[in-house]
Amino acid sequence: MTLDRVVWSMLQEAMAVYRDSPRATAWLRSHAERYTEPVRIAVAGRSRIGKSTVVNALIGDEFTPQSSFVWYRGATEPRAHVFSGPGRPHEVTIGRRGSRNHVETGQVDRADRVVVEWPARSLRDVVLFDTPAEATPEQVLGDADALLYLMRHVQDEDLRFLRSANDHPIARNAAVHTVAVLARADEIGAGRIDALSSAKQIARRYRRDVAVQPLCQNVVSVAGLLAVAARTVREDEFAALRVLSSLGREELEDHLLSADRFVGEQFPLTMEPAVRQALLERFGIFGVRLITALIRQGFDSQVKLTGQLVQRSGLGELRDSIAIHFTERREVLKARSALLALDVLLRVEPRQQARKLVTDLERVVASAHDFRELRLVAALQSGRTKLPADLQGEALRLVGAEGTAPAVRLGFEYEADAGELREALLDALVRWQAQALDVHAPNDHRRAAQVVVRTCEGLLPRFG
Repeated sequence: MTLDRVVWSMLQEAMAVYRDSPRATAWLRSHAERYTEPVRIAVAGRSRIGKSTVVNALIGDEFTPQSSFVWYRGATEPRAHVFSGPGRPHEVTIGRRGSRNHVETGQVDRADRVVVEWPARSLRDVVLFDTPAEATPEQVLGDADALLYLMRHVQDEDLRFLRSANDHPIARNAAVHTVAVLARADEIGAGRIDALSSAKQIARRYRRDVAVQPLCQNVVSVAGLLAVAARTVREDEFAALRVLSSLGREELEDHLLSADRFVGEQFPLTMEPAVRQALLERFGIFGVRLITALIRQGFDSQVKLTGQLVQRSGLGELRDSIAIHFTERREVLKARSALLALDVLLRVEPRQQARKLVTDLERVVASAHDFRELRLVAALQSGRTKLPADLQGEALRLVGAEGTAPAVRLGFEYEADAGELREALLDALVRWQAQALDVHAPNDHRRAAQVVVRTCEGLLPRFG
């Protein structure tokens, strides 16, 4: 039986054991409902790091920031509800403020949580949480299955937050739920035109950092304003940017030395200061500089420009990372969240009838192959387990560090047929069985190989 089915059965068993406890029953029902939802991803980080901007980029639409938790769910029609205390939620309207959508929460005295239902393709497979800066790790992760943690550089406060997010035996055994994001990447290097390349290099360096690797599955860099622009640039904005690009590079650069110079009266083109001010607010000085340079290089239509901005802003890499580490691992993340919830209940309300559940929970956490794969990924990436260079990359790929589809695990970059996949899988299985049986290899080497062998054996039935 697969991990998600095993854990689902445990939830049902727990509901039978605790059927006479209203509080426990409500807790279990909420987690059973959550089990069938898309993966929940919290976006967290310190104040003014750009959480709402990254959320807007991922959704593909702009919302004004709120001071409370805001959940964004996929829907066919726009709706919003405000939750304040234990009572029924209040339905509120979604209006417009300038170019942004705005949830009108002013009619409600206190908003603990705002839930926005929004018709966006990007919300079909995920629920996004925008979190307030003062939220604790417990508040951020209490309702989330996964975490995007935003930071400028890795500082002690960031490491403390990430360690707290894993400060539970089950969380440590299934270190699967975090991607770190170097936000505001365009500000690196004083906004130079090569800032985004520098930010990507820094992100790659953090991926190898022994303090960071055990705490997250990946580190990517994102320029938030550019990422939003890639999804939301309007025709009038594009037209204004094309006009700006008609200026010579040096002449425009001279007026981009500061915001005051860019919106000042001495600007060499006939363009209202209010239009230039709006461009700065939407794209920043770096964004205006980069977009006009791209237009001059031939990306002179909205479609061409959008593709470049998705790539250069880091939005494409962030979406790929969410797909690989979160949406493709949905069943594991949901099982992990349910196991954490069961552990809380079994500790808070211990019962004689629940002793089998306690034993089952300990067994599942220790032995589930999905968690073994994830523990191996974390051990290899952190350096706790070392394999020869020619084996390490293959081991990581086979256990799903680059994606869980069979073709990705087996290293195919084209659409291979079932015969090719089976042949490659059998080759890998024989090779890793030899590693697992190598009496001269270190113990951690053989244990890692055993996990890879089990992964290969699990894939075999898919190909007959």
